Amino acid sequence: MIWRPAAALRQSRTVERLITGQPTMDGAGVRLTRVLTQDLQRRLDPFLMLDNFDSDKADDYIAGFPEHPHRGFETVTYMIAGRMRHRDSAGHEGLLENGGVQWMTAGRGIVHSEIPQQEAGVMEGFQLWLNLPARDKMRAPWYRDFAAADLPRFRTGSKAAGTEATGAEVVLIAGESHGLKGAMTRAHTEPLFLDIHLDAQGRFAQPLPADHNAFVYVYRGEARIGDTRVPRKRMAILDNAAASDGVLIEAATENTRVLLLAGRPLNEPIVQHGPFVMNSRQEIYQAIMDFQQGHLTNSKDATGSTA
Repeated sequence: MIWRPAAALRQSRTVERLITGQPTMDGAGVRLTRVLTQDLQRRLDPFLMLDNFDSDKADDYIAGFPEHPHRGFETVTYMIAGRMRHRDSAGHEGLLENGGVQWMTAGRGIVHSEIPQQEAGVMEGFQLWLNLPARDKMRAPWYRDFAAADLPRFRTGSKAAGTEATGAEVVLIAGESHGLKGAMTRAHTEPLFLDIHLDAQGRFAQPLPADHNAFVYVYRGEARIGDTRVPRKRMAILDNAAASDGVLIEAATENTRVLLLAGRPLNEPIVQHGPFVMNSRQEIYQAIMDFQQGHLTNSKDATGSTA
């Protein structure tokens, strides 16, 4: 584990509002919570959606997500616990296991499936949809799997003998934090994706550009940002005050774990129809036609080797 000094902030962002996710079903009947919904896409640009699946009941997840298409954005699947197999129309296959990540760029289109590889036990994780700029929406599809051991990790704060730790252990999925680079970077949206495990009295500070949109999702315990307590299963949208240079997150209970996401907005039109996200209705009509005519299943130039 790499130890890093705590970041210093002049002024932390505060919570603009708290969001309660919407229970829903997707795929072939997978029960999940849709945390970032379509009505928040403009406010949290470049992020389009965040789903949280979390159940120890096999009937809630066993059917998985049979073959379905995507075009125009990226998906990031982070598996906290469980096993999920991915197959796509370009002939690629991968197995996501505890702590692993799959980053997939749908680009001009791909058809894939995500099927659980377990019949019992806990399945917990997240899927994030990240928009692509107009110039990249029709690029070749791409993906990469990361095992848990491939993801950079670091610790902030210090622990003297006989005292409690007051920092955090962090998994750095994307972006840069405390002088380290994450498993993925993206120049166009500059996404930051951190999984932060706070000590019982822990705090974690992360610098953020004031114009980047950011939010925190608490999936264990309870966090505090400024004067606002953020309960489990709540998303805190952070304000974009010009004077703020980052965010300070503190544990309000033991075993607090949160996701911190931030990104540079694209400020482009967002038109979504199910699994297609483009910039105009005409592009959506074309995506539907291409899918119906089988063009999305012929993305044989998709690659898992380069970004």
